[in-house]
Amino acid sequence: MDTLLWIVLGALLAVAEIFTTTLFLIMFAAGAFAAAGAAALGAPVGVQAIVFAAVSALTVLTARPTIQRHRRSALSTGEQPFGVEALEGANALVLEQVDAEGGLVKIDGELWSARSYDATHVFVPGQRVQVIQVRGATALVWQDDISPGELPRSGG
Repeated sequence: MDTLLWIVLGALLAVAEIFTTTLFLIMFAAGAFAAAGAAALGAPVGVQAIVFAAVSALTVLTARPTIQRHRRSALSTGEQPFGVEALEGANALVLEQVDAEGGLVKIDGELWSARSYDATHVFVPGQRVQVIQVRGATALVWQDDISPGELPRSGG
């Protein structure tokens, strides 16, 4: 019975990790699965709790610093950006009108939902824009012919 409880706890923590994406709860899930293994081998509840605590602590102390190092922005470490970070600064073609509410652009052959970086600007189909920032699956865009120092302030 203890084995099943530890497995359920581990599964709940793993599912919760999916929603938080912090890569923190998964370490406790690993501890719960290790405790389930101890329970399956017949260890008493006290030993199971110690296994849970020890494995959880070890994964937090050893794996978390490595994970955090790899999660830092490529731009802040001077490495070549990839993924969504690589889109920032890219040129895009407006396919459907882009304004503060939304729109559609084509970036490197891919379709992206977009919004105007400055809520007062509207971009029409066929216009070239530059990706200033990516929030989730939406590219915030601005006119293509400006330098980064001339960006307007957002939120206005």
